[in-house]
Amino acid sequence: MLRIILLQLVTTVVAALVAGMLGGLPALWSALLGGVCCVVPNALFALRLHVSAQKPGGTNPMTFFFGEFIKIATTFALMGAIVWLYHGVHWLAFLLSFIVVLKSYFILLFRHRP
Repeated sequence: MLRIILLQLVTTVVAALVAGMLGGLPALWSALLGGVCCVVPNALFALRLHVSAQKPGGTNPMTFFFGEFIKIATTFALMGAIVWLYHGVHWLAFLLSFIVVLKSYFILLFRHRP
């Protein structure tokens, strides 16, 4: 899980830099915030799973599903807060960054290990 979170952080920075080169500073900030909307809930979810796995008896399916629900709610709350507080959102950069970071774990799925 840590590798996925780190990959998402790197993807967020790369997407923000590309957006900044193509659309200027507002696009850079929007892409950065779009990536953060994905990374922060995933990091909290991974931390919660790690903590519950350390308990005696390990995790149960309800922990996973409850954590997933909280992750989705946190994602929507962050997106709403950004849209509400940052009026200069560059929508294309924001949404594309969010989608790219959300799907960046595919890179790890197709990576071959020796």
